Amino acid sequence: MKELGWTGVIEELNNAAQLKNHSVSDQVLITTNGTILSGFGQWRSALLEGRPEINCIACPLDEEQATLFMLSYHRPRRGWNDFIRICVALKLEPYFQQRARDNMRAGGKYKGSANLPEAQRIDVREEIARAAWVGGRNVSNVKTILRSAHIRLIEALTDGKLRINCAVSWCKLPKAQQVEQFTDYLWERTTHKVIRQSIGRSKKNEINLDFRAVINMLQQQEAQKPGSVMVRVGRLQRTVILIGQDLLADPRSQRRFKLL
Repeated sequence: MKELGWTGVIEELNNAAQLKNHSVSDQVLITTNGTILSGFGQWRSALLEGRPEINCIACPLDEEQATLFMLSYHRPRRGWNDFIRICVALKLEPYFQQRARDNMRAGGKYKGSANLPEAQRIDVREEIARAAWVGGRNVSNVKTILRSAHIRLIEALTDGKLRINCAVSWCKLPKAQQVEQFTDYLWERTTHKVIRQSIGRSKKNEINLDFRAVINMLQQQEAQKPGSVMVRVGRLQRTVILIGQDLLADPRSQRRFKLL
């Protein structure tokens, strides 16, 4: 999590503060070597407050078992999205690779023995996917992203602002173009949100504008201030024209739209 620069622990800090205010104690689970399994927020809160110690329950788990426990325990919690869980589960890749090699050696050593059951084949990618509670293809996609994506895409994935399928489709592009694609993506998401909110408003709060007057005013606006009018293609199955507050605030526009 530290390598990813993930800030999901902030929510747990807030939860820890709420628990403290309500005098409710939540268990902090750790391994015997001090790795925190749950209760990150309480641990960070104790550090910030300068407390010398907190009560913990130590679980006798090795590194692989601890990772599997964390993935299972935190799966339903907000912030532990698919990308985060896959990145954590990828730490288990050497472990699953070793198990696969051991199975192959065992299968070769006892080949032909009538008493030995068929050695179980271990698919490393599928084991990682199972640990992260995702599909195998997403594991491959995240490995591609970690190898080729711009840091801004990775940050957006950790924060849940971007989906894996969208990010991996940009990984074939140079990193500068990846940022451009991501910027356009954010702009489109914001625009669609504004459009949905505008369409969903009650009619009594809407301003009915004459279509021809709007087109004429937009043409004049663009002629006077080139680049002030933007046209973008969206995914909506209808055409919507959004008028900015700058245009509506212009007295000339208000007279033409009969808003005065």
